[in-house]
Formats: sequence, C-alpha cells, structure tokens
Amino acid sequence: MMRLNALASAAAGFVAWTASAPNAGLAAGAAAQPVQEAKSAQNAQPVQDAPYVRSQQRLKAGETAFSARRAPPAAPSLKSLPPVSPPSSQSGPLLLDDVLRSSAAHFPTILQAFANERAAAGDVLTADGAFDLVFAADGFDRVSGVWTGRVVNTELRQNLRPLGGTLYGGYRRSDGFFPIYENVNFTNTGGELKVGAIFSLLRDRAIDDRRFRTADARLALEQAELDSLLIHIGVQHRAILAYWRWVIAGRQLDVYDDLLRIAEQRQAGLEEQVRRGAIAEIFLAENLQNIMRRQRLATQARRDFMTAANALSMFYRDAAGSPLIPQERRLPPDEMLEPISALDISAAPPIADALAQRPELARLRVALDRARRRIELNRNELQPRFDVRAEVSHDLGDIAEGGSTFDSTDAIVGFRFSVPFQRSEARGRLQKARAEAEALTQRRREAMERMEIELRNILIDLDVSLQVAAIAEGEVEQALIMQRAENQRFAQGASDFFLVNVREETAADTRIRLLAAELESRIARANYDAATVNLDRLGEPQ
Repeated sequence: MMRLNALASAAAGFVAWTASAPNAGLAAGAAAQPVQEAKSAQNAQPVQDAPYVRSQQRLKAGETAFSARRAPPAAPSLKSLPPVSPPSSQSGPLLLDDVLRSSAAHFPTILQAFANERAAAGDVLTADGAFDLVFAADGFDRVSGVWTGRVVNTELRQNLRPLGGTLYGGYRRSDGFFPIYENVNFTNTGGELKVGAIFSLLRDRAIDDRRFRTADARLALEQAELDSLLIHIGVQHRAILAYWRWVIAGRQLDVYDDLLRIAEQRQAGLEEQVRRGAIAEIFLAENLQNIMRRQRLATQARRDFMTAANALSMFYRDAAGSPLIPQERRLPPDEMLEPISALDISAAPPIADALAQRPELARLRVALDRARRRIELNRNELQPRFDVRAEVSHDLGDIAEGGSTFDSTDAIVGFRFSVPFQRSEARGRLQKARAEAEALTQRRREAMERMEIELRNILIDLDVSLQVAAIAEGEVEQALIMQRAENQRFAQGASDFFLVNVREETAADTRIRLLAAELESRIARANYDAATVNLDRLGEPQ
C-alpha cells in the first residue's frame, strides 16, 4: 500500500509543466474518461461561448468544495448526513486491536450471552438445591379433652447422590397422655434421638430426577459458555471485516481525491495558457468534463467511506457502550498496519486439529450428552423399585407416661418394592429420547463434514487472494512506470493530452484493484481465524 502514493508524486511534475510549457495547446486535445467508461472525449465538439461561461461558473463553485484534500464533496445529500466525529478525546490512528477490545467489552450481543451464562449458572444452583440440608419441625398440643398429650418433632434430612440415598436424623419429645392409637408419640423425659438412611437398589440407583436435573443444568451451563464463545467469535469476525472495509474505503477515497486534485490543478494551468493565447478555450471545457467525472467518483467513494464508518461504529464504542463513528483523520498509516505478507499461513495445522477447536461441534457434543442422560432417565423409569431402609432410635432420660416399653434402643430395617406393569408412557419417552440422540449424531456428522469443506475452501481463498494481491501490486508498478513515461513523452511533444489522462486513470484503476485484492486477502484471513478459533487474532473474551 505504501507504493500506491507514488501516483500523486508521479503526476506532480506533469501538472507543473502544464502550467508553463509553451506548447500546452497540444496538451488539451481531449480528456479521457475512467477506464470503466467509454473513451469518447477525444471526439468532443466545440463548445459555444455562453455554455462555456456557465461551465466555468459551475467549476469555480465546485473548486471551493474540492480544493482541500479529502474535503466532503459539494453534494446536498452528503451535507445532510450527520457528522462522523467521535468525542474529541478519541484521537490518534484507530487500530484493529482498539476495535476488538471495544467490541469484546461493549457489544450488546456479547453482553447478552454473558447474561445467559449467568442465568444458566443460576439454574445449576437451583438444581443443586435438591441436595440441600433440610430442617423440618412439627408438633401439636391437646388444649382440651381427656387426653393431655403434646409432642414436638424435629428432623434434618440430606439427600445423597450415590444410590439415590437419603440420610435423616431427628429428635422427638412428648409429655402427657395419648390415646392408644397415638401411643407412638410417647418418649422418655429426655426425648428420643433417631438416625436413618434410605437407598435405592434398582430404580433410581444410577439416576433419578434430582441427579438428572443437576447434570442437565451443568450441561446447559456448558452449552451457554459455548454459545458465548460462538457469539464472541462471530462478533469479532464481523468487527474485523468492518474495520478493514473502513480502512480500504479510506484508501480508495485517497485514490479518487488524488485523481481529482490532479485534474483541478491542471485546470488552473490550462486557464493560464488560455489567458496567454497559447491554447483554445475548448480545452478548458474538455478538462472541466474530466473534473466532473472525477468529482462523481470521489463523491461515490466518500459515500462508501461514510457508510463503512457507520458500519464500524457498531463495534467501536465508548466507555459507556455507545457507538463511535471514527473520523477520517483516524485512518492508520500504512506502516502501522499488518503487511499483506504476514497473512500467509506458512504452517497451517491439520484440518482435524483445527476442527477439534470448533465450539459448534463441542456444543453438539454437549447436546448429545444431554440426550443420552435423558435416555438413561427414561430407561430408569422402566425398572422396578426396590428401596431399603435402616433406622436406629434411642430414648433419653427417665421413663415417662409411656412406660418402660418406650425405654429402649431400637434398630429397624425395611424395604419397599414395586413393579410398574403398563409402562407405555415411559416407553414412549424412551423411544423419543433415542430418536433425538440419533438425530443429533447425524447432525454432528453433517456439521463436521461441512466445516471441513468450508475450511478447505477458506484455505484456497486465502492462498489465491494473496496471489492476486501480489499480481495487482505488480500491475500498479507497471502502471506507474507507464504514467511516468507518458509524462516524459508529453513533455517532449511526442504524446497528447488524451494519452496522459488514460495513463493517470489506468494507474488509479490499478490502485483500486490492488486495494480490492488486499481487502479480499484480509477477509480470507479473518475467515480462517474465525474457522480455526484463533483467539490470539480475534481477541480474547473479556
């Protein structure tokens, strides 16, 4: 890109010579259009005096808007646009790292993904609540009637993950007399301590609703984290593309501004030649037509640059997160940009290793793990239930109203067995879960194959775009050589004004093509970095 500025210096000598050369009348034979337009200016017809005066007036009115480098074109539609100036505190060249840091810290979609992560973490905490230690108490007191019994029960219960178990312990104390159908409430004067455990040996042995919810919530949190990474990669990828489009649009604006300035400076020299009678006034009209064409190109280039600046403001934000539209003066110089040669992938990792880093595949793997856990849960519901229980209780203090039969240490073991017969609902859920897991397996396979093909295409695109950029750079060098040679021939009277304009605009076109090739190369490298999850180049998540 540093070689591109040679066009302005190459044409500077020719512009100065036009203003003073005695044979300048030979210089203004015709004006060439840009190479995209038909070159018909050499057949221009003479211009009448009155129209020529009006053309001169329009030219002088336009010179004010285009006299300064990169001044906004004198077009009402552009004047009505909002200014592109960020706060005055934002100064200096805007580099890619500045944009990436800003978007990673303030882009709304990234912040939304972080909020979703926190919500998923909250779901994990909620699911873990099934294994919280629980305290419970109940009691009653007979306030009237024959019986005077009253009792208070307290219990601590802890659910366990192994074997779907539950540990519990409690303390109970009673006073007074109870009817025989409530004599289980009798305790000694010091009350009764109790501890026990329940374990599942068939159904709920390996998984149950509580353990499924906790495992599923953790997998959902992992998915949310992968979603955040995916969103971060996508946003940073788009930020890189927006930044380089802004930079290249600024460079293209430079090209068209330089091209316009050459024609405007030449107009001043031609006016001097007309004043001295060295050339006819028709040549001024020819050059004015050339200026109008170049004004149009510069105006369109400024529109594209302003559009690119607006697009970049989505990713470049201030400390409060509000978009900043970067000024033109913040375009970085060439020496501060990464050279095109650094975009080459000299030692690309194997395709399989690159794909292993893709969060999309990891997310599908997590989704498949969730589906398999659901299969386990549904298969568990088809099993018979066989729970065992063990409990020990001991009364404290002296014998109370219940008598000596309640003054003992009791050890109890028990079981509960049940078999579901009609299990259509459970079988239906199991069948659905297996089908969903199979669908996810095929989806993951398709994603792997598609990503492999995409990555191979990206590598091809990057390699070819770098080759095209090298060829385009050679085109620029040759166009500049031809332009300098044509200027020398014109100074010696061996060329004409038409060929000089052709060389200028050909050189400008080659510069535009080189910038387009550079943009394609940088886009291809950004695509590669996103496809291989290169967070060093995309910017680490905040």
